[in-house]
Amino acid sequence: MVDLDRFADEWGPEKIVQVYDTSTGMRGILVIDNTALGPGKGGIRMTPTVNIDEVFRLARVMTWKCALAELPFGGAKSGIIADPKNMPKEEKLGLVRAFAIALKPLSPSQYVAAPDINTGEEEMAVYALANGSLNSCTGKPSSMCVRPSEKCGLPHEYGSTAYGVLNVIKVASEYVGLDLTKAKVAIDGFGNVGSTLVKYLAEYGVRVVAVSDSKGCIYNPDGLDHEKLRKVKADKGSVVNYEHGQILRHGEIFELPVDILVPASIPDVINDENVDKIQARIVVEAANIPMKYEMEKVLHERGVLIMPDILANAGGVISSYAEYIGENPEKMFEMIKERIIKNTRLILAESIRNKVPPRETALEIAQKRVKEAMKRRKTI
Repeated sequence: MVDLDRFADEWGPEKIVQVYDTSTGMRGILVIDNTALGPGKGGIRMTPTVNIDEVFRLARVMTWKCALAELPFGGAKSGIIADPKNMPKEEKLGLVRAFAIALKPLSPSQYVAAPDINTGEEEMAVYALANGSLNSCTGKPSSMCVRPSEKCGLPHEYGSTAYGVLNVIKVASEYVGLDLTKAKVAIDGFGNVGSTLVKYLAEYGVRVVAVSDSKGCIYNPDGLDHEKLRKVKADKGSVVNYEHGQILRHGEIFELPVDILVPASIPDVINDENVDKIQARIVVEAANIPMKYEMEKVLHERGVLIMPDILANAGGVISSYAEYIGENPEKMFEMIKERIIKNTRLILAESIRNKVPPRETALEIAQKRVKEAMKRRKTI
């Protein structure tokens, strides 16, 4: 039995669902937070530790993220409780298949899925086919179409989230007077978002000096080569096998003397233990909920500019919307750039004018949009 009192407020959640499949052992969680603007949108993460509290926090982030990006989606999130690292592929896909079938009564009518930690385009293909509707999820393979040459998949492997983060970094750097060509960047996480962001920054002439994954951190103040990093990660399983750099503990990446820090991995990596050790001038939240708001306030009071997740990593959900309405990759990237730059400039201008952290401004804008939609729904 879920204790709803721990979560319930004026915004939601509308539904907290737990599902179980006896044949596969699949245990899953879905939180539909708010659907005032449209069906709840949010990815499926697969980890052994995912729980209702985490999924709710992520669903609430999606409520604000979709509203801030002016998308006709509400907020939702889901999780499958499993450790896929040493799991045969068919077993993993079997869990996704069972999850999709279990959620048929709610997806796609109230929930539209997407990739997240340990799920990608292959899992989305399985989800859509098992669910019976190609509109039940986004992030599908590019070959997967509703009709030939129309409304095909836009997998997150295209790098949509990282592209949004790149544009936030550009605008935020302008606001603090930081020359990106002379900046040092550290990126925590080398999955789809982190690895693609390293590539984008290199192409833009920005020096990435540290990258971490679950095994540790590689640091070279002269910069890291993104192609060599990708090859080392693919061939040897971790960035710590990169030859030209100092190997550090994973947590040490948050203590390095860098200009920009990008958490792009799991929740709460910035916490009471390391918040006072951060030296970066800008923190860009490429991951969802990489720190609690209390940590953001600590950094803000020290003069660190925090670009919140509901803005910084919205490239992924904007890409999802582009796929949902049948746009092609070129148009998708245009939409991300336009919306991310517009919202980043708006939020920074208002935050500076009102002398409040960017998250407060972003939340105010998002909450106003959701509240207006909730009022409209009540009058229908």
